[in-house]
Amino acid sequence: MEQVRITRVRAILIMNSIKLILLLAVSGAMALSGADLTGVHTVYVMPMAHGFEQFLANTLTNEHVFVIVTDPKKADAVFTDQIGAGLQDKLDVMLTVPPPPEKTDTAAVAKDDPKAHKSSLVDPENKLQNPSANSTIGHGKGTFFVVDTKSRQVLWSTYELPRDSTSKESDRISSAIVSRLRKDMGLTKK
Repeated sequence: MEQVRITRVRAILIMNSIKLILLLAVSGAMALSGADLTGVHTVYVMPMAHGFEQFLANTLTNEHVFVIVTDPKKADAVFTDQIGAGLQDKLDVMLTVPPPPEKTDTAAVAKDDPKAHKSSLVDPENKLQNPSANSTIGHGKGTFFVVDTKSRQVLWSTYELPRDSTSKESDRISSAIVSRLRKDMGLTKK
């Protein structure tokens, strides 16, 4: 009987120790996630399902969390609702600086090349390899990420599943996301 009681006490002590270790690990991870965001000042908000990026940009701007930029090349990070190969492809396209155009004598080219007069509607020069990469179908599952544009690391994420796609719900979700972001960054409400 005494042996059973000792075993139970040991099991409780071990469980409490594990809980304490997990609590410390989670607290440390939360502190690190806020620290990673200290270098982020400008953010480009990627297109999201149901135009949610508009609500998110509005709330981020009103709460003075980040400066929202419309040129992704000027952003420290991007706010997105997807990660993976699709995001990597979009970042590669958005952040790559195009080479300067070569100077050519257009009169000489036009005289020598019969294809020089083709319409720009026939074969665009900036044609995307995969047009579905720009689609927002399949987004909006409730997980949102802040991704560093240089390292491509996820600096922060949260999960807020919208109940529907109404404007009121989108506004509620964007407020919840920004409140969580402010809390994780250690920002106080003004």
